[in-house]
Order: sequence, then C-alpha cells, then structure tokens
Amino acid sequence: MRSKPQPVSKKEVAVKKKAVKIPPVKAVKLTQEQKVKAYLNRFGPIARAEMRQYKIPASITLAQGILESGTGEGTLAKVGNNHFGIKCHRGWNGGRMYHDDDAKGECFRTYEDPAESYRDHSVFLSGRQRYAFLFKFHKRDYKAWARGLKKAGYATDPKYPKKLISIIQRYELYRYDTKKGVKAQSDKEYQKSIVRNTQDKIHSVEVGDTLYSIARQYSVSVNEIKKHNKLNDNTIFKGQELIIPKKK
Repeated sequence: MRSKPQPVSKKEVAVKKKAVKIPPVKAVKLTQEQKVKAYLNRFGPIARAEMRQYKIPASITLAQGILESGTGEGTLAKVGNNHFGIKCHRGWNGGRMYHDDDAKGECFRTYEDPAESYRDHSVFLSGRQRYAFLFKFHKRDYKAWARGLKKAGYATDPKYPKKLISIIQRYELYRYDTKKGVKAQSDKEYQKSIVRNTQDKIHSVEVGDTLYSIARQYSVSVNEIKKHNKLNDNTIFKGQELIIPKKK
C-alpha cells in the first residue's frame, strides 16, 4: 500500500523571493582622444622598440597604425591583427583573410598577435628596394617619411601624407622619436580626460567623407565641427569618430 502523502509544514514551504531589479550598466563610450591614448599606451613602446632596431620613425609607424587600423577598431585589426593594411603579396606563407579595399576581396596578411604586425611592418619597409630611399631621411623628419611613403606607393590615397602628418601633429607623436620618448598614461588618467555626453551625435567617418559633406549632412558649419573635435585642419580619416555639435 502506498503511504498517504504527508502534509507539508509551513516551515518547509519554499519562500518566494522578490526579484531584485539590477539597474542596467551604461557602457562608457570613449572619445576619439581617449581611444588614441589607449592605442598609444599599448603600441607606443612597441613602435619605439621597432625604431631602435629598424630605424623607422616611431611617429610614422604609430600614425600609420592609427590610420590604417582605425585606431585598432577596423576589421583587419580586430579579426586579423593587421594594423598596417599589408596585403599578402607573393611569397607570403602566413595567415590570410579577404577584405574589400582598392578591389573586392583582396588578400591581407593576418597575425596571431598585433605585435607581429608591427614587426612585419618594419621588415616590409626595410626589406623592399622601393622603400630604401626613405632610410636616408633623418628619423625625426616625419614629413619627409610621410611624403616618401606615398611616393614609394605604400598607399593610393593622394592625401595619405597629409593625413599622417596631421595625426602626428595632433597627437604629438613626434615625441616618440626622441630618446626620452613619452611616458604612458594609466587607464584611469585617459578615461578621466574627456567624457563624452551621451546625448552627443557621433559621426563615424566613412570613405569619401569630407568635413564639408558631414557639415552639410547635419546642417552645421565646418568650423563648429573642427572646434568641437579640436581639429587643427580639415584632415579626417576612416573610422574616426566626430562629435557633431547641436544646431543653434
């Protein structure tokens, strides 16, 4: 015979707990300035080490890294750890990925670690005859290097030298070319520096954008955009995030 189910005492009844609502955590969005500082903290020492060994100005290496990788947030950098947009080329036996660039589905090199991308960049420039004349320039003459890279065919963009020079001057990357170098900021320091207002409109620069076209799109002036983003000139690059001022 089955025993009759015993009544459950009040003490044994499970107590229902009220669900505690946890307030959603707002993701902290870094400004472009903060992103660049974080990038420089990580890759500045690597660029200086490469400069000592391969005689390529650290300012040029860092400016190219920022420009080509979209401050480390471009597809090539995120997926393939490729910070310099170096294509596969003949004889490359390493990893590869395919990405639209000058043509559709072009082959690009991939690396296990972004530091390998920095080393390959040094080897790439120092090991090819077409870049040999660059090493006759003084390592602090970043303007000559920037113009020389375009002349040697590193990039097809006619504004490539101007963009590199603008990045170097804006973020004072020429300091990385000196013996003293730059002391890295702590995470707390650069996260405190500028806090973006959550109500700000942000425009992520795409290929073909100009300050004039962006200004027209949002019905603001070019000078207002430059003022809000602390731009010294009209140079912008793909992946750069611009704060769009409110209409007056």
